[in-house]
Amino acid sequence: MAPMSSIMKEPKCLISSDHEGQLCVQKEAKTILEGITQPVVVVCVVGLYRTGKSYLMNRLAGQQKGFALGSTIESKTKGIWMWCVPHPTKADHTLVLLDTEGLGDVDKGDEKHDTWIFCLAVLLSSTLVYNSLGIIDNNALEKLHYVTELTENIRVRAQRGADDDDSAEFMRMFPSFIWTVRDFTLELRKEGQPITANQYLESALVLKPGRKQFNLPRRCLRQCFVFPRPAGDDDLKRMEELSEAELDTRFLQRAKEFCDYVFSSAKPKTVTGGRILTVLGSLTEVYVEAIRSGRIPCLENAVETLAQIQNGRAVEQGLQVYRSEVFKYLCFPLDPAELSDIHAQAEKKAVEVFISISFNDTEQKSQLELMTEYEELCRQNQEECEHMCRSKLECVFAPLEESLNDGSFMQPGGYQDYRDTLKRLTKEYRQRTHTQIMSEEVLSQYLKEKEKFANNILAADQCLSNAERKMEGKHTHTHTHSLSLSLSLSLPCNPQVVSHT
Repeated sequence: MAPMSSIMKEPKCLISSDHEGQLCVQKEAKTILEGITQPVVVVCVVGLYRTGKSYLMNRLAGQQKGFALGSTIESKTKGIWMWCVPHPTKADHTLVLLDTEGLGDVDKGDEKHDTWIFCLAVLLSSTLVYNSLGIIDNNALEKLHYVTELTENIRVRAQRGADDDDSAEFMRMFPSFIWTVRDFTLELRKEGQPITANQYLESALVLKPGRKQFNLPRRCLRQCFVFPRPAGDDDLKRMEELSEAELDTRFLQRAKEFCDYVFSSAKPKTVTGGRILTVLGSLTEVYVEAIRSGRIPCLENAVETLAQIQNGRAVEQGLQVYRSEVFKYLCFPLDPAELSDIHAQAEKKAVEVFISISFNDTEQKSQLELMTEYEELCRQNQEECEHMCRSKLECVFAPLEESLNDGSFMQPGGYQDYRDTLKRLTKEYRQRTHTQIMSEEVLSQYLKEKEKFANNILAADQCLSNAERKMEGKHTHTHTHSLSLSLSLSLPCNPQVVSHT
């Protein structure tokens, strides 16, 4: 059996118990799960302790060693351990193997803990393997009480009526259920005819009319594998060290059939609505947190909570991509059309990232948050354009401001000089800033501010002009009078008339 190249070199603990005995998610394992963006096929094994569950998981991982194998009466696995490997037959899929703590450990003595471990196995897996020893009889079926208790410990819907029956809902959400029987010593025959392991299982799972709780696990189970003992008693103590040549050939054949079936039939993990899940780490945390807080895990609520968590993460990463793309080409101020093109290219890449990460965003509420970034860029661009236009305006209109400050326009005809200067400088400003979006707004504000100065100059010009005209009139009158007087003095006196006799 050639080993597969693993995403993880060895299993990691996913769920353990803290110092108060409360279940908790291990950060390292959750981080590993968060890094997986492919669909995940989640295969989880449950069953009584010391029944060889871990060895089956190692076979699925394509490894001889990995999940710890116990050789004593003590339960070796504590909590839930995981091992993520590339799926051997489904490209672009990750196979997540979950090995659970053995149920019914007398030293542990906490049946509620076992119930929650089993519930988490059901909630997290897409294929559930129930492992037992010996044969399938009434005693073995009674140990499936964890399945019958599911309706008491898991809710499918957040709201349900008093008369609602969750059995049908559980059938739809329940993972595919495989029963593996270890150390099977019986001959598969019935009434003298050979039968298959599935037929053997079916004959043991007799339904009882009207017994919904009794029938629930029996309706879920449809696949069975029986395994002979892999080796002798002494060799079983060192299973991790045995080569395939030292194992029973019938056991190896059954193990191959089991692995081939799981690889070909186990489907990717989905949630309510059939959506394929790629955020197993967040889902695990949602369920464990519900159990820690004393609430009953609810599939419907979990999907909503998961959507909030995942879509928030999708928005954050989408924004990072958007900003990274924008800042490659951003240099304020920009023409609005150029900024729009930069935005469109960055938005395309950001949305691709968002869609690849987002979860159950059917109303596209989270996607709308990406658009606010563009609005902020437009605002910044407008501010930069306005700042640049004001700088150019100050430079262009500096001569006008200087003349206003030194009173150059406060003389007769000053208003016309002011208007000519303003017109000339306005033309020059527009030539310099015609490509800027805030050019006219800045100019309009400036001209409005100068209206009071223009009115003052006009009033002063009018006053000065009137005074000048009066002075000129007075000067003309005085000059005329003086001229008249001068002329009168310069004329000769009239001669006396001399009469001649």
